[in-house]
Amino acid sequence: MTIPASTIAQKVQNYTARGKQSLELGKAKLAIEMFKQALLASPKALEARVGLRAAQILAFKQEAPSGLAFMVKKLLKTFTSMKVSSLIKNGRGIEAMAIAEELLELDPLDPKYIDLAVKAAESAGMPEAAAMTIEAAYASSPSSNLVLLEKVATYYMIAKNYAKARDTYKKILEADPTNQRILQLLKNTEAQFTISDGWEQTAGKVGGTRDLLKNKEEAERIDRGNKAEIIGDDASKVAAEYIKRLEAIPHDTVAARALARLYMKSKKHKEAIDVLEKVTKLVTDPELDKMLSTAKLAAFDSIIEERAKRGEDFAEVKAERDRFELDDLVARAERYPNDGHLRFELGSKLVGIGSYDDAIKHLQVSQKNLKDRLESLYLLAKCFKAKGQRDLAVMQLETARDSIQTMTELKKKVIYELALCAEDSCEDEKAYDYYKDIYSNDVTFLDVERRMMVVKKVIDAKKA
Repeated sequence: MTIPASTIAQKVQNYTARGKQSLELGKAKLAIEMFKQALLASPKALEARVGLRAAQILAFKQEAPSGLAFMVKKLLKTFTSMKVSSLIKNGRGIEAMAIAEELLELDPLDPKYIDLAVKAAESAGMPEAAAMTIEAAYASSPSSNLVLLEKVATYYMIAKNYAKARDTYKKILEADPTNQRILQLLKNTEAQFTISDGWEQTAGKVGGTRDLLKNKEEAERIDRGNKAEIIGDDASKVAAEYIKRLEAIPHDTVAARALARLYMKSKKHKEAIDVLEKVTKLVTDPELDKMLSTAKLAAFDSIIEERAKRGEDFAEVKAERDRFELDDLVARAERYPNDGHLRFELGSKLVGIGSYDDAIKHLQVSQKNLKDRLESLYLLAKCFKAKGQRDLAVMQLETARDSIQTMTELKKKVIYELALCAEDSCEDEKAYDYYKDIYSNDVTFLDVERRMMVVKKVIDAKKA
Protein backbone atom coordinates (compact mmCIF):
# COMPACT_ATOMS: atom_id res chain seq x y z
CA MET A 1 0.00 0.00 0.00
CA THR A 2 1.39 3.40 -1.03
CA ILE A 3 1.41 6.03 1.72
CA PRO A 4 0.06 9.38 0.47
CA ALA A 5 2.68 12.10 0.04
CA SER A 6 0.65 14.41 2.29
CA THR A 7 0.80 11.86 5.12
CA ILE A 8 4.59 11.53 4.77
CA ALA A 9 4.97 15.32 4.70
CA GLN A 10 2.90 15.67 7.87
CA LYS A 11 4.92 12.96 9.59
CA VAL A 12 8.19 14.67 8.64
CA GLN A 13 6.86 18.03 9.83
CA ASN A 14 5.76 16.62 13.20
CA TYR A 15 9.02 14.82 13.92
CA THR A 16 11.07 17.83 12.78
CA ALA A 17 9.09 20.17 15.04
CA ARG A 18 9.54 17.83 18.02
CA GLY A 19 13.24 17.57 17.22
CA LYS A 20 13.64 21.34 17.18
CA GLN A 21 11.79 21.64 20.47
CA SER A 22 14.04 19.01 22.09
CA LEU A 23 17.11 20.77 20.70
CA GLU A 24 16.02 24.11 22.19
CA LEU A 25 15.66 22.37 25.57
CA GLY A 26 19.17 20.94 25.25
CA LYS A 27 17.89 17.37 25.01
CA ALA A 28 20.30 16.37 22.25
CA LYS A 29 19.73 12.59 22.34
CA LEU A 30 15.95 12.96 22.10
CA ALA A 31 16.35 15.51 19.30
CA ILE A 32 18.55 13.05 17.39
CA GLU A 33 15.86 10.37 17.57
CA MET A 34 13.15 12.77 16.37
CA PHE A 35 15.18 13.99 13.41
CA LYS A 36 16.14 10.42 12.51
CA GLN A 37 12.47 9.46 12.42
CA ALA A 38 11.78 12.39 10.08
CA LEU A 39 14.59 11.28 7.75
CA LEU A 40 13.40 7.69 7.87
CA ALA A 41 10.10 8.92 6.44
CA SER A 42 11.80 11.19 3.88
CA PRO A 43 15.60 11.01 3.41
CA LYS A 44 15.53 14.28 1.42
CA ALA A 45 14.00 16.31 4.27
CA LEU A 46 16.83 18.85 4.42
CA GLU A 47 15.48 20.77 7.42
CA ALA A 48 15.46 17.57 9.47
CA ARG A 49 19.02 16.77 8.38
CA VAL A 50 20.17 20.25 9.41
CA GLY A 51 18.56 19.70 12.80
CA LEU A 52 20.09 16.25 13.12
CA ARG A 53 23.56 17.61 12.47
CA ALA A 54 23.09 20.30 15.12
CA ALA A 55 21.81 17.72 17.61
CA GLN A 56 24.73 15.38 16.92
CA ILE A 57 27.25 18.16 17.55
CA LEU A 58 25.46 19.22 20.74
CA ALA A 59 25.38 15.64 22.04
CA PHE A 60 29.06 15.23 21.21
CA LYS A 61 29.96 18.40 23.10
CA GLN A 62 27.75 17.47 26.07
CA GLU A 63 29.38 14.08 26.46
CA ALA A 64 32.91 15.23 25.56
CA PRO A 65 34.01 11.64 24.76
CA SER A 66 37.70 10.84 25.06
CA GLY A 67 40.15 8.18 26.12
CA LEU A 68 40.66 4.55 25.19
CA ALA A 69 36.98 3.56 25.29
CA PHE A 70 36.14 6.20 22.67
CA MET A 71 39.02 5.09 20.44
CA VAL A 72 37.80 1.49 20.65
CA LYS A 73 34.31 2.62 19.61
CA LYS A 74 35.78 4.34 16.58
CA LEU A 75 37.81 1.26 15.68
CA LEU A 76 34.65 -0.82 15.83
CA LYS A 77 33.12 1.53 13.24
CA THR A 78 35.81 0.68 10.66
CA PHE A 79 33.53 -1.87 9.00
CA THR A 80 30.72 0.72 8.94
CA SER A 81 33.01 3.17 7.14
CA MET A 82 33.90 0.48 4.59
CA LYS A 83 30.22 -0.27 4.06
CA VAL A 84 29.48 3.41 3.39
CA SER A 85 32.33 3.54 0.85
CA SER A 86 31.01 0.41 -0.86
CA LEU A 87 27.46 1.80 -1.12
CA ILE A 88 28.82 5.06 -2.56
CA LYS A 89 30.82 3.14 -5.15
CA ASN A 90 27.72 1.19 -6.17
CA GLY A 91 25.66 4.36 -6.55
CA ARG A 92 23.45 3.68 -3.52
CA GLY A 93 23.80 7.18 -2.10
CA ILE A 94 20.62 7.33 0.00
CA GLU A 95 21.56 4.11 1.84
CA ALA A 96 25.11 5.40 2.27
CA MET A 97 23.78 8.61 3.82
CA ALA A 98 21.70 6.69 6.35
CA ILE A 99 24.66 4.60 7.49
CA ALA A 100 27.00 7.61 7.47
CA GLU A 101 24.73 9.15 10.10
CA GLU A 102 25.79 6.34 12.47
CA LEU A 103 29.38 7.54 12.13
CA LEU A 104 28.48 11.20 12.61
CA GLU A 105 26.43 10.31 15.66
CA LEU A 106 29.60 8.87 17.18
CA ASP A 107 31.80 11.82 16.16
CA PRO A 108 30.24 14.56 14.00
CA LEU A 109 33.57 16.43 13.81
CA ASP A 110 35.76 13.59 12.54
CA PRO A 111 37.09 14.73 9.10
CA LYS A 112 36.95 11.17 7.72
CA TYR A 113 33.32 10.73 8.77
CA ILE A 114 32.43 14.16 7.36
CA ASP A 115 34.13 13.28 4.07
CA LEU A 116 32.15 10.02 3.81
CA ALA A 117 28.87 11.81 4.59
CA VAL A 118 29.64 14.44 1.95
CA LYS A 119 30.49 11.82 -0.69
CA ALA A 120 27.31 9.89 0.20
CA ALA A 121 25.22 13.05 -0.26
CA GLU A 122 26.98 13.74 -3.57
CA SER A 123 26.27 10.16 -4.70
CA ALA A 124 22.60 10.57 -3.73
CA GLY A 125 22.35 13.73 -5.83
CA MET A 126 21.91 15.91 -2.72
CA PRO A 127 24.72 18.50 -2.89
CA GLU A 128 22.85 20.82 -0.52
CA ALA A 129 23.01 18.14 2.18
CA ALA A 130 26.74 17.86 1.47
CA ALA A 131 27.15 21.63 1.88
CA MET A 132 25.18 21.61 5.12
CA THR A 133 27.35 18.83 6.57
CA ILE A 134 30.55 20.76 5.80
CA GLU A 135 28.98 23.98 7.08
CA ALA A 136 28.14 22.34 10.41
CA ALA A 137 31.75 21.16 10.71
CA TYR A 138 33.00 24.65 9.86
CA ALA A 139 30.75 26.27 12.47
CA SER A 140 32.13 23.91 15.11
CA SER A 141 35.79 24.12 14.10
CA PRO A 142 38.05 25.87 16.62
CA SER A 143 39.54 28.22 14.01
CA SER A 144 38.40 29.98 10.86
CA ASN A 145 38.97 27.29 8.22
CA LEU A 146 38.57 29.09 4.88
CA VAL A 147 39.32 25.93 2.87
CA LEU A 148 36.39 24.22 4.57
CA LEU A 149 34.21 27.27 4.02
CA GLU A 150 34.99 27.34 0.29
CA LYS A 151 33.88 23.71 0.03
CA VAL A 152 30.56 24.81 1.53
CA ALA A 153 30.18 27.40 -1.22
CA THR A 154 31.14 24.88 -3.90
CA TYR A 155 28.41 22.44 -2.88
CA TYR A 156 25.83 25.19 -2.61
CA MET A 157 26.71 26.16 -6.17
CA ILE A 158 26.24 22.57 -7.33
CA ALA A 159 22.89 22.52 -5.52
CA LYS A 160 21.99 25.80 -7.32
CA ASN A 161 21.43 27.46 -3.95
CA TYR A 162 23.09 30.61 -5.23
CA ALA A 163 21.96 32.80 -2.34
CA LYS A 164 23.77 30.65 0.22
CA ALA A 165 26.78 30.24 -2.04
CA ARG A 166 26.95 34.02 -2.44
CA ASP A 167 26.71 34.58 1.32
CA THR A 168 29.43 32.01 1.92
CA TYR A 169 31.83 33.63 -0.55
CA LYS A 170 31.15 36.98 1.13
CA LYS A 171 32.08 35.44 4.48
CA ILE A 172 35.39 34.25 3.01
CA LEU A 173 36.10 37.73 1.63
CA GLU A 174 35.47 39.24 5.06
CA ALA A 175 38.40 37.17 6.35
CA ASP A 176 40.49 37.53 3.18
CA PRO A 177 39.39 40.74 1.38
CA THR A 178 42.26 40.75 -1.16
CA ASN A 179 41.50 37.27 -2.54
CA GLN A 180 40.83 38.02 -6.23
CA ARG A 181 39.94 34.43 -7.06
CA ILE A 182 37.16 34.35 -4.44
CA LEU A 183 36.01 37.77 -5.62
CA GLN A 184 35.62 36.37 -9.15
CA LEU A 185 33.75 33.33 -7.84
CA LEU A 186 31.45 35.69 -5.96
CA LYS A 187 30.76 37.60 -9.19
CA ASN A 188 29.99 34.33 -10.97
CA THR A 189 27.63 33.34 -8.17
CA GLU A 190 25.86 36.69 -8.27
CA ALA A 191 25.37 36.21 -12.01
CA GLN A 192 23.75 32.85 -11.33
CA PHE A 193 21.63 34.34 -8.55
CA THR A 194 20.46 37.11 -10.89
CA ILE A 195 19.16 34.56 -13.37
CA SER A 196 17.47 32.36 -10.78
CA ASP A 197 15.82 35.18 -8.88
CA GLY A 198 16.28 38.43 -10.75
CA TRP A 199 13.82 38.85 -13.60
CA GLU A 200 11.05 40.42 -11.50
CA GLN A 201 13.49 42.59 -9.55
CA THR A 202 15.11 43.89 -12.76
CA ALA A 203 11.94 44.47 -14.76
CA GLY A 204 11.25 48.16 -15.48
CA LYS A 205 14.68 49.40 -14.44
CA VAL A 206 16.71 51.47 -16.93
CA GLY A 207 19.24 49.14 -18.52
CA GLY A 208 18.03 46.32 -16.28
CA THR A 209 17.16 43.88 -19.04
CA ARG A 210 20.48 44.47 -20.80
CA ASP A 211 22.44 43.79 -17.59
CA LEU A 212 20.36 40.75 -16.85
CA LEU A 213 20.97 39.28 -20.28
CA LYS A 214 24.71 39.87 -19.85
CA ASN A 215 24.61 38.07 -16.52
CA LYS A 216 22.48 35.33 -18.02
CA GLU A 217 25.08 34.62 -20.69
CA GLU A 218 27.82 34.38 -18.06
CA ALA A 219 25.69 32.21 -15.75
CA GLU A 220 24.80 29.78 -18.52
CA ARG A 221 28.46 29.47 -19.49
CA ILE A 222 29.41 28.61 -15.90
CA ASP A 223 26.51 26.18 -15.57
CA ARG A 224 27.59 24.35 -18.72
CA GLY A 225 31.05 24.13 -17.21
CA ASN A 226 29.70 22.54 -14.03
CA LYS A 227 28.08 19.89 -16.19
CA ALA A 228 31.19 19.49 -18.36
CA GLU A 229 29.03 20.10 -21.44
CA ILE A 230 31.06 22.83 -23.10
CA ILE A 231 32.74 23.53 -26.40
CA GLY A 232 35.04 26.11 -27.97
CA ASP A 233 36.20 29.12 -25.97
CA ASP A 234 33.92 28.23 -23.07
CA ALA A 235 36.00 25.10 -22.43
CA SER A 236 39.17 27.14 -21.87
CA LYS A 237 37.39 29.68 -19.65
CA VAL A 238 35.72 27.10 -17.43
CA ALA A 239 38.88 24.99 -17.28
CA ALA A 240 40.76 28.09 -16.09
CA GLU A 241 38.23 28.51 -13.27
CA TYR A 242 38.69 24.91 -12.11
CA ILE A 243 42.47 25.30 -12.32
CA LYS A 244 42.23 28.32 -10.00
CA ARG A 245 40.10 26.33 -7.59
CA LEU A 246 42.65 23.53 -7.52
CA GLU A 247 45.49 25.99 -6.99
CA ALA A 248 43.69 27.22 -3.89
CA ILE A 249 42.38 23.81 -2.76
CA PRO A 250 44.62 21.11 -4.29
CA HIS A 251 42.53 18.31 -2.74
CA ASP A 252 39.20 19.59 -4.16
CA THR A 253 37.97 16.33 -5.71
CA VAL A 254 34.86 17.97 -7.20
CA ALA A 255 36.96 20.45 -9.19
CA ALA A 256 39.47 17.74 -10.15
CA ARG A 257 36.75 15.49 -11.54
CA ALA A 258 35.12 18.33 -13.46
CA LEU A 259 38.41 19.56 -14.93
CA ALA A 260 39.49 16.04 -15.89
CA ARG A 261 36.13 15.47 -17.60
CA LEU A 262 36.58 18.68 -19.59
CA TYR A 263 40.01 17.58 -20.74
CA MET A 264 38.80 14.07 -21.57
CA LYS A 265 35.94 15.42 -23.70
CA SER A 266 38.50 17.50 -25.59
CA LYS A 267 40.80 14.46 -25.87
CA LYS A 268 43.47 16.27 -23.86
CA HIS A 269 44.45 13.05 -22.12
CA LYS A 270 47.82 14.23 -20.84
CA GLU A 271 46.24 17.24 -19.11
CA ALA A 272 43.53 15.05 -17.56
CA ILE A 273 46.18 12.61 -16.31
CA ASP A 274 48.24 15.45 -14.77
CA VAL A 275 45.20 16.78 -12.87
CA LEU A 276 44.18 13.38 -11.55
CA GLU A 277 47.71 12.32 -10.60
CA LYS A 278 48.13 15.46 -8.49
CA VAL A 279 44.88 15.05 -6.58
CA THR A 280 45.25 11.27 -6.05
CA LYS A 281 48.54 11.96 -4.27
CA LEU A 282 46.60 14.04 -1.74
CA VAL A 283 43.40 12.04 -1.21
CA THR A 284 42.44 8.37 -1.16
CA ASP A 285 39.52 8.01 -3.52
CA PRO A 286 38.91 4.79 -5.49
CA GLU A 287 36.69 6.59 -8.00
CA LEU A 288 39.40 9.14 -8.79
CA ASP A 289 41.90 6.29 -9.11
CA LYS A 290 39.59 4.61 -11.60
CA MET A 291 39.15 7.88 -13.49
CA LEU A 292 42.94 8.19 -13.72
CA SER A 293 43.17 4.65 -15.09
CA THR A 294 40.46 5.42 -17.65
CA ALA A 295 42.34 8.55 -18.75
CA LYS A 296 45.56 6.61 -19.24
CA LEU A 297 43.79 3.87 -21.20
CA ALA A 298 42.12 6.55 -23.35
CA ALA A 299 45.55 8.00 -24.08
CA PHE A 300 46.72 4.59 -25.32
CA ASP A 301 43.53 4.17 -27.38
CA SER A 302 44.06 7.57 -28.98
CA ILE A 303 47.58 6.59 -30.12
CA ILE A 304 46.31 3.26 -31.46
CA GLU A 305 43.48 5.00 -33.32
CA GLU A 306 45.86 7.50 -34.92
CA ARG A 307 48.28 4.78 -36.01
CA ALA A 308 45.45 2.73 -37.46
CA LYS A 309 44.25 5.75 -39.47
CA ARG A 310 47.74 6.19 -40.90
CA GLY A 311 48.00 2.49 -41.69
CA GLU A 312 50.90 2.07 -39.22
CA ASP A 313 51.56 -0.94 -37.02
CA PHE A 314 50.19 -0.49 -33.47
CA ALA A 315 50.82 -3.98 -32.05
CA GLU A 316 53.54 -2.75 -29.70
CA VAL A 317 51.34 0.04 -28.30
CA LYS A 318 48.44 -2.39 -27.93
CA ALA A 319 50.66 -4.79 -25.97
CA GLU A 320 51.86 -1.94 -23.75
CA ARG A 321 48.25 -0.89 -23.17
CA ASP A 322 47.29 -4.42 -22.12
CA ARG A 323 50.27 -4.65 -19.75
CA PHE A 324 49.36 -1.32 -18.19
CA GLU A 325 45.70 -2.31 -17.76
CA LEU A 326 46.64 -5.52 -15.95
CA ASP A 327 49.33 -3.92 -13.77
CA ASP A 328 46.99 -1.07 -12.88
CA LEU A 329 44.19 -3.45 -11.88
CA VAL A 330 46.60 -5.43 -9.71
CA ALA A 331 47.87 -2.25 -8.02
CA ARG A 332 44.38 -0.90 -7.36
CA ALA A 333 43.16 -4.26 -6.04
CA GLU A 334 46.05 -4.19 -3.57
CA ARG A 335 45.10 -0.68 -2.45
CA TYR A 336 41.38 -1.50 -2.17
CA PRO A 337 41.21 -5.23 -1.33
CA ASN A 338 37.58 -5.00 -0.21
CA ASP A 339 36.36 -3.52 -3.50
CA GLY A 340 34.42 -6.48 -4.87
CA HIS A 341 33.82 -5.02 -8.33
CA LEU A 342 37.49 -4.16 -8.76
CA ARG A 343 38.38 -7.74 -7.86
CA PHE A 344 35.85 -8.88 -10.49
CA GLU A 345 37.47 -6.67 -13.14
CA LEU A 346 40.89 -8.08 -12.30
CA GLY A 347 39.60 -11.66 -12.18
CA SER A 348 37.97 -11.24 -15.60
CA LYS A 349 41.21 -9.90 -17.06
CA LEU A 350 43.19 -12.80 -15.61
CA VAL A 351 40.75 -15.33 -17.08
CA GLY A 352 41.27 -13.70 -20.46
CA ILE A 353 45.03 -14.29 -20.34
CA GLY A 354 44.72 -17.82 -18.93
CA SER A 355 46.03 -17.04 -15.42
CA TYR A 356 43.39 -19.22 -13.81
CA ASP A 357 44.85 -19.73 -10.33
CA ASP A 358 45.21 -15.99 -9.75
CA ALA A 359 41.79 -15.34 -11.29
CA ILE A 360 40.12 -17.79 -8.90
CA LYS A 361 41.46 -15.90 -5.84
CA HIS A 362 39.87 -12.66 -7.00
CA LEU A 363 36.63 -14.13 -8.33
CA GLN A 364 35.99 -15.94 -5.05
CA VAL A 365 36.00 -12.51 -3.42
CA SER A 366 33.93 -10.80 -6.12
CA GLN A 367 31.20 -13.46 -5.99
CA LYS A 368 30.29 -12.08 -2.56
CA ASN A 369 29.36 -8.81 -4.27
CA LEU A 370 25.70 -9.10 -5.28
CA LYS A 371 26.15 -7.09 -8.48
CA ASP A 372 28.91 -9.36 -9.85
CA ARG A 373 27.95 -12.66 -8.20
CA LEU A 374 26.53 -14.49 -11.21
CA GLU A 375 29.23 -13.40 -13.67
CA SER A 376 31.84 -14.35 -11.06
CA LEU A 377 30.36 -17.83 -10.71
CA TYR A 378 30.41 -18.27 -14.48
CA LEU A 379 34.05 -17.19 -14.73
CA LEU A 380 35.02 -19.35 -11.75
CA ALA A 381 33.52 -22.30 -13.57
CA LYS A 382 35.58 -21.47 -16.67
CA CYS A 383 38.70 -21.46 -14.48
CA PHE A 384 37.94 -24.79 -12.80
CA LYS A 385 37.07 -26.37 -16.14
CA ALA A 386 40.35 -25.15 -17.66
CA LYS A 387 42.21 -26.68 -14.71
CA GLY A 388 40.45 -30.03 -15.24
CA GLN A 389 38.33 -29.67 -12.08
CA ARG A 390 35.06 -30.37 -13.83
CA ASP A 391 33.06 -31.18 -10.69
CA LEU A 392 33.87 -27.80 -9.17
CA ALA A 393 32.99 -26.09 -12.45
CA VAL A 394 29.60 -27.79 -12.53
CA MET A 395 28.89 -26.67 -8.96
CA GLN A 396 29.45 -23.01 -9.86
CA LEU A 397 27.44 -23.30 -13.08
CA GLU A 398 24.45 -24.98 -11.44
CA THR A 399 24.37 -22.34 -8.71
CA ALA A 400 24.44 -19.58 -11.33
CA ARG A 401 21.82 -21.27 -13.51
CA ASP A 402 19.39 -21.75 -10.62
CA SER A 403 19.81 -18.10 -9.60
CA ILE A 404 18.80 -16.70 -13.03
CA GLN A 405 15.05 -16.84 -13.51
CA THR A 406 14.81 -15.88 -17.20
CA MET A 407 16.81 -16.97 -20.25
CA THR A 408 19.30 -14.10 -20.32
CA GLU A 409 22.53 -14.09 -22.33
CA LEU A 410 24.42 -15.06 -19.18
CA LYS A 411 22.10 -17.98 -18.50
CA LYS A 412 22.61 -19.21 -22.07
CA LYS A 413 26.38 -19.10 -21.55
CA VAL A 414 26.05 -20.93 -18.23
CA ILE A 415 23.91 -23.70 -19.72
CA TYR A 416 26.23 -23.96 -22.72
CA GLU A 417 29.17 -24.57 -20.37
CA LEU A 418 27.12 -27.17 -18.48
CA ALA A 419 26.48 -28.91 -21.80
CA LEU A 420 30.22 -28.94 -22.59
CA CYS A 421 30.97 -30.40 -19.16
CA ALA A 422 28.31 -33.05 -19.71
CA GLU A 423 29.86 -33.92 -23.09
CA ASP A 424 33.30 -34.23 -21.48
CA SER A 425 31.78 -36.65 -18.96
CA CYS A 426 30.12 -38.63 -21.78
CA GLU A 427 26.70 -37.70 -20.40
CA ASP A 428 25.34 -37.17 -23.89
CA GLU A 429 21.62 -37.20 -23.05
CA LYS A 430 22.17 -34.52 -20.43
CA ALA A 431 24.28 -32.47 -22.84
CA TYR A 432 21.57 -32.78 -25.52
CA ASP A 433 18.91 -31.52 -23.10
CA TYR A 434 21.08 -28.54 -22.19
CA TYR A 435 21.66 -27.63 -25.84
CA LYS A 436 17.98 -28.10 -26.59
CA ASP A 437 17.05 -25.76 -23.75
CA ILE A 438 19.18 -23.01 -25.31
CA TYR A 439 18.05 -23.82 -28.87
CA SER A 440 14.37 -23.53 -27.96
CA ASN A 441 15.01 -19.95 -26.82
CA ASP A 442 17.70 -18.80 -29.28
CA VAL A 443 18.61 -20.80 -32.38
CA THR A 444 21.42 -18.34 -33.22
CA PHE A 445 23.38 -18.73 -29.97
CA LEU A 446 27.00 -19.63 -30.74
CA ASP A 447 27.17 -23.06 -32.44
CA VAL A 448 24.39 -24.59 -30.34
CA GLU A 449 22.54 -26.03 -33.37
CA ARG A 450 25.63 -27.82 -34.67
CA ARG A 451 26.60 -29.19 -31.27
CA MET A 452 23.09 -30.37 -30.59
CA MET A 453 23.09 -32.33 -33.87
CA VAL A 454 26.54 -33.83 -33.13
CA VAL A 455 25.42 -35.04 -29.69
CA LYS A 456 22.17 -36.39 -31.17
CA LYS A 457 24.18 -38.53 -33.64
CA VAL A 458 26.28 -39.92 -30.79
CA ILE A 459 23.14 -40.81 -28.83
CA ASP A 460 21.55 -42.47 -31.88
CA ALA A 461 24.76 -44.40 -32.56
CA LYS A 462 24.75 -45.81 -29.01
CA LYS A 463 21.19 -47.01 -29.48
CA ALA A 464 21.90 -48.67 -32.84
